[in-house]
Amino acid sequence: MPTTNLNFDAEALYRELLAQVRAGLGGVPDVAIVGIHSGGAWLAERLARDLDLTARLGSIDVSFYRDDYARKGLHPDVKPTHIRFPVDGATVVLVDDVLQTGRTTRAAINVLFDYGRPSCIKLAALADRGGRELPVAADFVGTHVSLAANQSLCLQRDDTGQLSLTIEQDNADPAQ
Repeated sequence: MPTTNLNFDAEALYRELLAQVRAGLGGVPDVAIVGIHSGGAWLAERLARDLDLTARLGSIDVSFYRDDYARKGLHPDVKPTHIRFPVDGATVVLVDDVLQTGRTTRAAINVLFDYGRPSCIKLAALADRGGRELPVAADFVGTHVSLAANQSLCLQRDDTGQLSLTIEQDNADPAQ
């Protein structure tokens, strides 16, 4: 069982992220919000509700698009992708809970392009922990965090929809 070291005020971080997204999208036409399962999808749901974009909300699972799929195999919690709006020409806000290497973002962009060609993709993340392996940068970020290699950020949502973000000890092999 992982040991929780530190809690963040995830609700305050969400409000900061919301303010940045609202300001950054002012006057932008044809906006859609797509969350990456699972934490990014939770955040995208709230952003869509708070920005009155629920008709243009989608969610994606990047499991089959990851560059390490052959090595790790199928994750037992694969979710369906739901994009029920035209992606062609849209400004898509791609939402993830934690940005680190950039590999999940790359996979998510590949999924989006299977649905069409957006005019622009903007990345929103609740937390950016650095450690980039690909040239990916978030347009909107709730916080920047430096963590040890054996630590991870874990976003959780309770039954009322309240978010919590914790730093946990990662017992997994860092080479994975």
